[in-house]
Amino acid sequence: MHPYNRLPSTGYSTPSPPSSPLRSPRLRPGRIKTGRFSPNQPPPVRTVSQRLAWLFLSVLLRRQGVFLFAPLIYISCMLLYIGSVSFDIVPIIKHRPAPGSVYRSPELYSKLRDEMDSDDSSVDAISTIWKSAYKGGQWKPCVNNSSGGLPESNGYIYVEANGGLNQQRTSICNAVAVAGYLNATLVIPNFHYHSIWKDPSKFSDIYDEEYFVNTLKNDVRVVEEIPEYLMERFGSNMTNVYNFRIKAWSSIQYYKDVVLPKLLEEKVIRISPFANRLSFDAPPVVQRLRCLANYEALRFSSPILTMGESLVARMRKHSEMNGGKYVSIHLRFEEDMVAFSCCVFDGGKQERQDMTAAREIGWKGKFTKPGRVIRPGAIRINGKCPLTPLEVGLMLRGMGFTKNTPIYLASGKIYNAEKTMAPLLEMFPNLHTKETLASEEELSLFKNYSSRMAAIDYTVCLHSEVFVTTQGGNFPHFLLGHRRYMYAGHSKTIKPDKRKLALLFDSPNIGWKSLKRHLLNMRSHSDSKGVELKRPNDSIYSFPCPDCMCRANRTDTRPSSAT
Repeated sequence: MHPYNRLPSTGYSTPSPPSSPLRSPRLRPGRIKTGRFSPNQPPPVRTVSQRLAWLFLSVLLRRQGVFLFAPLIYISCMLLYIGSVSFDIVPIIKHRPAPGSVYRSPELYSKLRDEMDSDDSSVDAISTIWKSAYKGGQWKPCVNNSSGGLPESNGYIYVEANGGLNQQRTSICNAVAVAGYLNATLVIPNFHYHSIWKDPSKFSDIYDEEYFVNTLKNDVRVVEEIPEYLMERFGSNMTNVYNFRIKAWSSIQYYKDVVLPKLLEEKVIRISPFANRLSFDAPPVVQRLRCLANYEALRFSSPILTMGESLVARMRKHSEMNGGKYVSIHLRFEEDMVAFSCCVFDGGKQERQDMTAAREIGWKGKFTKPGRVIRPGAIRINGKCPLTPLEVGLMLRGMGFTKNTPIYLASGKIYNAEKTMAPLLEMFPNLHTKETLASEEELSLFKNYSSRMAAIDYTVCLHSEVFVTTQGGNFPHFLLGHRRYMYAGHSKTIKPDKRKLALLFDSPNIGWKSLKRHLLNMRSHSDSKGVELKRPNDSIYSFPCPDCMCRANRTDTRPSSAT
């Protein structure tokens, strides 16, 4: 048996079948295709180029090592090609701006204006805007003054309040809290003159100093100046007094551990600058002093209060058809704000020149530092650009405020006002400012003082039915809290989603009904956020509940009194 044969041997072998004939297509009759030569035909004559190509391919196929030179051959061919191409003409690549990155509000307003003016589908929002009620009920002020006497003072604290009106207000309230906690005597804060605000006003020019001292007398000692016998130790020169350079947002424990020992040693200390030098989170005793100072002790001086209340009365007279209710808007479209934002609007070359000059005057070199990249489109997408007067008007009309809604505009000098204010006045002709409500003679006492003018705006905005904030900052920061303190915990404030507005106003195909639906939803969201409780790291000056306010009777709808 064959070693590879698994069948047993039978002594004979089976004959193999005959081999198959060759089936080469070349030898099969009738299979000769056109273009090929038959054995009886002579081969076609090849050209020289065909012979060279055939020879080259033969060499490559037989000598595969030649493929190692393929990259060199490819690079050589590419170099020859590049050398033969002209680069004088560069292809143009069109860049499509990201949605929301370009200011196109004027085009949108022009497109929707007729449809907006003919829309009478809703009741004026000023009478129906505030519907949401906080599930925990309404709130009322509950800041009580101490009734007992004060122990002997540990020394005097002198602070310098820097910034504008409301940044100075932060310093004052925090200084009251620190002085009370350290059982120190507070010297009336000194207002630091700033090159931007250019207001030399003193504390007594803005606030009622006597009222401030009397309101705090059972909680914190407040004096107008340091006794002379103590100042003699320092040569009667405040710059010789030990000055603490305290980090921003320091805890009250830092003041107790570091500042108090020095105060006991020196008896007089200075803290400059003092803005934002106390953490928002503090024990209840500190928060109560902040509340007492901000909502009860700080009252504007008699001239400012009289002027402010007079303008409130005049606005209510212009609002008789709405039951004395009006809308106040804090518009930040002054030249310095537009310049600082680095946003681009529709002013073209003149706007660029104006903004470059304004940045150089106000913030020398800050925006031209090497390596600093400014992206106006990204700033707009992130909702950081100030709303223009046109955008404010378009937003409010979309939120249901009619053409006859009475508006009070709180603002400085609007950039390029003749052009930028025209659309807002078209949408809301019943618009007023302190300059239109009061005579030039009435405003002469305040006209050259930015903080005093801001205090008048603050008063009129405080008493409006609706307050609209457009850019953030300390002004709305304090008004939100003060209005909550005044209106049973509800801020009655529209705080728009500016990221969403950037997208909506950059939508050329959006219709009026669609835009209005989005803006009504935004209005409802502001209503739902009217009553909010303070969370960790929130400012007590914006969120007075629950540190400064207590829950009231749910059925009691009367607004609480305010300073």
